[in-house]
Amino acid sequence: MQLPPKNYKGIYFMVLAALAFSVMGGFVKELRTSFNTPQLVFYRNLVGAVFLSFSLARYPVTQSGGKFGLLLSRGFMGTIALYTLLYLILHIPLGAAMTYNTMNTFIIALLSWWLYKEKLTPIAWLCIVVGFGGILLIYPPSMDFGWKFHLVGFSHAIVSALSYLLIGTLNKYYDSRIIVLSFLLNGMLLPLLMMTIRWVFNISPDDFFFPLFALPKGSDWLLLAGLGFSALFGQYFVTKAYSNDKAGIVAAIGFSNIVFGMIIGILLGDLFPDSIAIAGAMLVIAAGVTISLSKDRNSN
Repeated sequence: MQLPPKNYKGIYFMVLAALAFSVMGGFVKELRTSFNTPQLVFYRNLVGAVFLSFSLARYPVTQSGGKFGLLLSRGFMGTIALYTLLYLILHIPLGAAMTYNTMNTFIIALLSWWLYKEKLTPIAWLCIVVGFGGILLIYPPSMDFGWKFHLVGFSHAIVSALSYLLIGTLNKYYDSRIIVLSFLLNGMLLPLLMMTIRWVFNISPDDFFFPLFALPKGSDWLLLAGLGFSALFGQYFVTKAYSNDKAGIVAAIGFSNIVFGMIIGILLGDLFPDSIAIAGAMLVIAAGVTISLSKDRNSN
């Protein structure tokens, strides 16, 4: 497969990541009656870690390393971001969950400007605002729920933004697969640790901090395999995306996962979107196309 010109690699990889994460969301939707948040996090990362281990054994890495603390931080923050996102999807209206999920775009753009001196053009900023507006048309948020969900939502936006920003730094020292593996291992060990603590100290189980261990049954195995593989490819491509372009640009292209998610939702039985939602999808697509065209003009 021929890759696009270097100027477009970040956009190309982020579109693939958005598609993979949307497929992952479809599997989460199918599994939500069988597993809670920590259980889904554990199995999602277990599948990915096993597959990635074979890749690393077959194609050893060549890297300088030396930033283990940052690598560990990226894995831990990525795990917390995943925890909070799945918790929101399982417990509050999808529109509100997606709103919190896309808020990290603004945080990424601001922090990349402040910390890394990355400058976005006025057109890029406009596209971020237009894309976010399109998402609000697709999923009008409902805020009629408890304060703890707002706290989880804002925490997700901040932690996920920091997690993505670390990728650009780590890419200079580590193979993309190692960056992904750090996230997968954290995502396996954290829920497993909390399950063990609950069992040892006989703590009453819940669906977030101290879960029970649950074995898959029947078709759950195939669904979990699909969840793990789609998430693995999503993590790999998002790592490549943030390694090849400005964080603000990549984050804005990530809005496309909402459009992919809407299509997958229809395939899984969701109602066909109304005209307002379709208009929102068109705004998201227009924002992505405009960013791509503006990059082409800037490169010339």
